[in-house]
Amino acid sequence: MFSKTINLRHELDRAKRQASEQDLLASVTEILAKNKAERLDILRRLESGSGTSLNNLNLEQLESDRMYHIGHIKKVCIDYRLRFLESNMFKHDFPAEAISEIRNLEKQHQTTLNGFRIIAPTKAFHLLNYNDPMLFVPIGNDYYYLIHQWGDDLKASRKWLVWPLRNIGTFTLLCLAVSIFVTLIFPVNRLGENIRMATIIVFLFAFKSIFAVFMYGFFMGGRKFSAQMWNSKFYNS
Repeated sequence: MFSKTINLRHELDRAKRQASEQDLLASVTEILAKNKAERLDILRRLESGSGTSLNNLNLEQLESDRMYHIGHIKKVCIDYRLRFLESNMFKHDFPAEAISEIRNLEKQHQTTLNGFRIIAPTKAFHLLNYNDPMLFVPIGNDYYYLIHQWGDDLKASRKWLVWPLRNIGTFTLLCLAVSIFVTLIFPVNRLGENIRMATIIVFLFAFKSIFAVFMYGFFMGGRKFSAQMWNSKFYNS
């Protein structure tokens, strides 16, 4: 056994392979550690909610169909009774895909993003009194860039179910419609024999009563119209 000859070239190649495997393992370990640190830093920024209004992004490298003006965001929030608030108020976990999208965007533009905001239903936030999230980042001039969207719980019918709560105008129209319905089913004919304009009187009485009751219940429940609360961090404002 001791007299067996060896090929020094083979020994060198084996030593090279062993060293390469160790270097590769060390390199992978370093990359994974760096990746984890970067993702933890992104998560920290999401949960801290920096208030910056501008990020240093190369507009030529951004996808134009992901850019939205604050006016577009406001309209959708009012239509569907949603909130547009800082990411630190979001009470659910951020998906891994969202963090990956942020990390890729930061590497592409060689920058650190801040000022994240989210569109989501009220219940998705920790409001200071107590669905379908979309993660945005500000890019200046009241424009926001959509980074990631997750979930598919928002129903198309929500737009019409919350329509009366958009503003005082839509709320009044609902009360008018209910008042007309009550007037139509009320036996006005009997009153009309003795009272002139009985239909109008019944309608006005019904409208006044319904509007007062609905408005009282609405505000006593600590609610606000969508046009007022779409970007408010307070539960009752």
